Amino acid sequence: MRFIIDKVSEYFRFTDKFLWLIVIALNAMSLLIIASMQRAGNYNFLRTQSIALALGSVGAVVLSCIDYKYIKKVWWLAALAGFALIGLVFAFGTRVEGTDDTAWINVGGYSLQPSEIVKICFIITLSVHLAELMKNGLIRSFPHICILAVHGALPVLLIHIQGDDGSALIFAMIFVIMTFAAGVQVRYYLITLMAIGLAAPFVWTKILNDDQRNRFLVLVDLDENAKSVYGWQQYQAKLSISSGGYTGAGLFKGQRVGYAIVPEQENDFIFTVIGEELGFIGCCIVLLLFIALLFRIFYKSANARDEFGQNLCIGVFALLLSQVAINLGMVLGFLPVVGVTLPFFSAGGTSVLGIMLCIGIVQSVITYSNDERLIIRSHEKD
Repeated sequence: MRFIIDKVSEYFRFTDKFLWLIVIALNAMSLLIIASMQRAGNYNFLRTQSIALALGSVGAVVLSCIDYKYIKKVWWLAALAGFALIGLVFAFGTRVEGTDDTAWINVGGYSLQPSEIVKICFIITLSVHLAELMKNGLIRSFPHICILAVHGALPVLLIHIQGDDGSALIFAMIFVIMTFAAGVQVRYYLITLMAIGLAAPFVWTKILNDDQRNRFLVLVDLDENAKSVYGWQQYQAKLSISSGGYTGAGLFKGQRVGYAIVPEQENDFIFTVIGEELGFIGCCIVLLLFIALLFRIFYKSANARDEFGQNLCIGVFALLLSQVAINLGMVLGFLPVVGVTLPFFSAGGTSVLGIMLCIGIVQSVITYSNDERLIIRSHEKD
């Protein structure tokens, strides 16, 4: 019994308690929002979210207890798992109501989105790749930059083929942020932007379909026709958020939430529930929690004991930053709707499970980069 108490005490001594508190606060608010929102339908989103959160929390604690360097040794397993999950979608992928892609698979009556786990696999393999280049002074080598580009393009293209452009965009953002933080020269990003600009007319006319083009056009087309067709979701989203005022209608009291006026309010547009029921103050609290989480992970990345640990933290930072920024941009009408969830809050078991596993990886880097923890381990070995 004494051994268990000592281990628990040691665990809380070296993990980042402030990071855990932020995560707990975000999850607690998420469960309250989902409990309030689900009264508009017949599905028990709260049950699914709670089960996924419980599994994710256990997984996060387990990962935080494992030295992240062991993850580096089995990076190839992450690569195989990533390709296997993508392959499962190609073989058994289904379309979930309310989406326009086939990036889901059904398991035991539940719909799972494998790309949420593939994101973790991608962060691990890219962290290993970048760490090796940084260690050997090859991060600015053009041939190796080309190989890096292939590494980043593979998941983006495969996920795009499945029709999940939102996830493909997140993979691209993770790649850009991680490689930039690792020291890839700015000129390569400028060249890429120029290439995208030159290709834009071709993509617009030959690749995008009418529905995808209208998602962009509605951002600048403010007539009533746009609001009632392609802009309906974003228009109603802004009405719901503004209806909350400063303090909101209160949990379980939002009328627009109760009637599910905003499509997909349980998923990509759950921020509208926060805006209507918790108001401007509630939205600010959520944003401040996200900022605190991002700042903490970014700050701790600088204290990692090696390049691999630093890249892992930056990868999780990039994942969270990209999803929060794109999701809020969609909801507020600054970006087209591309199907990106709000971390922790959007109802979806795979999403919260993946995010919690990412937090566990960050905690592992923090724990096993602690100088005092390393001294204790060396004494134990002696």
